[in-house]
Formats: sequence, C-alpha cells, structure tokens
Amino acid sequence: MPLEELRLLVAGEQDRLRAAGLVGGGTLAVRMPPSLACVVAMLAGWRAGAQVALLDHRLTTYEVGKAIARLTPQLVVEPVEEATGRLRGFFDVTARITPLHGGRPAASPDALLQLSSGSTGPSKVIGRPVGSLLAELDRYARLDGFPRRGERVVVLASVVHVLGLVGGLLHGLASGAEVVLPGTQTVDGVLRAVAAGDEPTTLLGVPSQAALLAAHRNPPHLPQLRRMIVGGEPVAADVRERFTRRYGAGLGVMYGMTEAGVIATDLTGSTVPGLTPAPGMKVRVEDGQILLGLPRTPYVGPADPTRFVDGWLRTKDAGSFGADGLLTVHGRLDAQVSVGGLKVDLAEVEEVLTSLPGVTDAVVVRGSGIEAFVTTTGPDVQAGLAALLAARLAPYKRPRVLHALPEIPRTVTGKPVRNADVLRAAVRTAACTAGSGAAPGGDPAHLDPDTALA
Repeated sequence: MPLEELRLLVAGEQDRLRAAGLVGGGTLAVRMPPSLACVVAMLAGWRAGAQVALLDHRLTTYEVGKAIARLTPQLVVEPVEEATGRLRGFFDVTARITPLHGGRPAASPDALLQLSSGSTGPSKVIGRPVGSLLAELDRYARLDGFPRRGERVVVLASVVHVLGLVGGLLHGLASGAEVVLPGTQTVDGVLRAVAAGDEPTTLLGVPSQAALLAAHRNPPHLPQLRRMIVGGEPVAADVRERFTRRYGAGLGVMYGMTEAGVIATDLTGSTVPGLTPAPGMKVRVEDGQILLGLPRTPYVGPADPTRFVDGWLRTKDAGSFGADGLLTVHGRLDAQVSVGGLKVDLAEVEEVLTSLPGVTDAVVVRGSGIEAFVTTTGPDVQAGLAALLAARLAPYKRPRVLHALPEIPRTVTGKPVRNADVLRAAVRTAACTAGSGAAPGGDPAHLDPDTALA
C-alpha cells in the first residue's frame, strides 16, 4: 500500500477516535488480529497523542478482562466480528471503537504499553516512551544486513509484540522496506509470500518457525530469500544446518527484550554463539548476569525494585563477554538450579535432549526434581530416551521424569512455556485426548507443508 494511502486511512481513524472521546494524553487499547485495521488503529492512536496498549488478539476473554483491568484504557479497538483461524497470518476485518467505563488518562509518559510474554510467570506491564522507540529504530537502521529500501521483510512475528512491531512494521515504515504479512502462517503460505516478489527478502520470526521451515524436505527454489532472522530463544544447531542447506539462505539471530527491544545480533550466523551488541546499546555483565543501561525503568505499576537500579536493568539472563567483545547468552539465570549441592544448567539438559535422534522439542524445568517435557517422532523414541541420556549426562543432571507431549505449549510470542504447572496440565490434557481416541498430535519435524507456523 502506498504511504499516502496509509496516511489517509490513519487520519480518518484519528477522526473516529476523536469523536469517541480520545484526546492527547488519553489511553487506547488495541486488540486486533494482524490486519490493516490493526496498523491503522495503532498509528492513529499515536497520531492523536495517546498512549497505546497492544493486546494480542489470541488472548482469551478472561485474559483480556484482566489486562483491561490493569491497563484501564479509555477506549478499546476490537474487530466487529471475532477473528478465527489459527493458521491465518493476515485478516481482513473491520474495527469498532468502544469507550470503557472507568478508563483513565495516561499515568506515565509512555507512548506504548505492552505485556511481557509471561513464559515463566505473570506478565509485567512494560512502557516505551517515544525516545525509546526512536532509539531502537536507529539501532535497526544501523544494523548491517537488516532490510532496507528496495527489499522486502516477511513478518512472521506478531506485530503487537516487540520483534514484529519494531523490527518488522515500524522499521519497514521508517526505512522504506516493503512489509509483508503472509495470508496464512503455514509453511506453504510463508513460502508463497517469499515467492510473490523478486526483491531481496528477509523472514522475521522465532526459532520454532525456522524449525518448521527447515523440516520441509523439498522446498522450492527461492533465490530472493536472503536470510531468516529469529529472536526469542536459542536456535538448535541442526535447525541452522538444515535451514541454510535447504534454502541456500542465512539464519541470523537476535537477542532482545520487550523492555528494551533489540540488544545484540548475529545476522549472518557467522559468530555463533557470540553476538555483537546493537549500535548504541549499553550492555555489561555483572556476576554472570547481563545488564542493560537504560535512562529509566521500563516497568509501569508494581514491579520488583531490584530489577532496575542506578540506570541498569537486570535482565535475569546469564551471559559473558569473550575476548573478541562478543556477547554470549547462556540462558535464564533461573535455569541454573542446585541438585544435592551440585549446579545443573537446565539449558544444557535441554540442549542434550534436542540433540538426540527423534527428539523434536524439549523444555526442562525444576519441579519436585528435574522434569523434562519432550516431543518426539514416536513412542519408540520415548522408550529409549533414558538410556541415551545415561550415556550423555551425569546422574545428577538427568531428569527424574520424562513427559511426552504432542507439542510444547508456547506463549503468544512463540516462546516455550516454562511454568511446571502449565506443562503438567498440558500432559494431562494430552493423555485425556489420547484416551478419547482422538489423535494426540503430530511431530513438527515430519509435518506436511501446511503445518502451522503460528
């Protein structure tokens, strides 16, 4: 869509918001599926000088209610009819504007409010002022190899979360790169979106999406596919090898947080596991923890006072700097636990599990002991896991329990859930489904090209 046409749509939506009572300093929640209407509502809210809170359209009614109660927006923009279709990547919907009783003006100077992913616990409200968003856009503009004018970016990450929003949508608008949201988030749908243009194309998503694309046994020839860039969690070595071999394209990674956006990158996949801090980002490591230099706390409302101290945000991610100045992210600090007085890195156990033949995904948590939740290619693989682990891990590192799942539960941003109670509930649900005679699920590494990437 030409920018002039987009500006006209945004101006018209701004008039609708103003008629509904929105003024500068007001508050607006946008709960829309990926669509032109979502983009227009978001930009119109900012153009009106309002604080815009973004809610994922996949949240349940209960979750939306809790979010609205926390954020207290004056208006909410929602689809006239609920969007359905788990595999849809882009929707053609009409928005309605609803004033909310009890909504309040902005209590902070932030232009954007988002909820953290909640992969390990309750979500936090994170605020980004205009200056923070502009600084992140400047970091993207200075990244060698990120999409530019004359190129295309196919955005698989959600445009209401930080990677898809800033790295995809806003960077595309600012840089002149064409932004594409695939009509369906299936492997075939994504590959069709890449094939639809001849310009150099970058895919922007999460590692689980890269894994599904890499599982395609015979992908089409796509010379315009320059690379895929993923963020949110580590990329397995076998996924990187299959993706680069089958597509002839690079697989780059980014480390970032909702609180700050992009932090460090390896866009070419050439410095694994090291990452180069993004231009202008202040990063240091203290007592094994990654710290970010920020001008103010990113949290709005109640928050742990120890997270932001003296201008430094404690990320709760473990990391180290090498002699080459590259940052290596070792995983969450809470992934390092003590078993009988001995330290166990749960990320190491996950890495060993996912390296085993027939294991397609794994999450390891600390419950009553170390528990592993895995997806495999079949029951015969599950039966042999204990013996394989015995040859690769010391006894104190081995999971006490191995749970098989048809798929690992994920947050709306694509991160694996690491809450033991949620994972155990998924195991019980899968067992009930299997007992009812319904198919309990499939193996992502062997699904056909219509496998969901969402």
